[in-house]
Amino acid sequence: MRRSRIAAYVGSLLLAVGLALTGATTAHASQSAAAGGYVALGDSYSSGVGAGSYISSSGSCNRSTKAYPYLWNAAHAPSSFDFTACSGARTDDVLANQLGPLNSATALVSITVGGNDAGFSDVMTTCVLQSDSTCISRINTARAYVDSTLPGKLDNLYSVIRSKAPNARVVVIGYPRFYLLGQTCLGLSETKRSAINGASDHLNTALAKAAANRGFIFGDVRSTFGGHEICSGNSWLHSVDWLNIGNSYHPTAAGQSGGYLPVFTGAA
Repeated sequence: MRRSRIAAYVGSLLLAVGLALTGATTAHASQSAAAGGYVALGDSYSSGVGAGSYISSSGSCNRSTKAYPYLWNAAHAPSSFDFTACSGARTDDVLANQLGPLNSATALVSITVGGNDAGFSDVMTTCVLQSDSTCISRINTARAYVDSTLPGKLDNLYSVIRSKAPNARVVVIGYPRFYLLGQTCLGLSETKRSAINGASDHLNTALAKAAANRGFIFGDVRSTFGGHEICSGNSWLHSVDWLNIGNSYHPTAAGQSGGYLPVFTGAA
């Protein structure tokens, strides 16, 4: 879903207020980012899986021209743009494969990562195919990983990002809630939906804390996706897509442009 320049500006301004930033501060930050290089890191939520229009040279990383990093680059024309986010990436994959473009001239970095470390795909597969109790048990295992292991991995990754890009504004963007609760909706039980939403909240809390510990900015997309979750009737997220299973539980093109892009624009 494309927005007019006026709508994009208003959306960015409102988000800036919500982040306790002034419009002038946000504009200055965006201008500074555009004056330097922008590097987009992360997993499938950053690469744009589910949005279509994939860049052929990106192969199985499935980087989309409808993903929020590509859209931001088109709107702001930074001095350079490196799009290294990749479907399936975990924190170790970002460390090993995505940080090459970072340097002292990098002015802006975006990243969403952590869901795959916590076993996102296996959690969703378990919850789709098995019982409520088995689903909740698998979610509890993921939550325990988020508490015990993920913070250290994020801190290590963020430390390396800062060392390689000492002058960059780094924006860590989280994950949406997946379901609008209390609705008549085919598929998973309300018990499973509520537990999945709770797990997303738990992960976002960990991401926000790790970002704050490094002085990075956290962009919370749960508000922009509000009313556009699965079961809402106007979802910006794919439910189970049996024809292209990789799309399942990923943002649509509208989710990238309407859910992720405004949050990143307001924080960049």
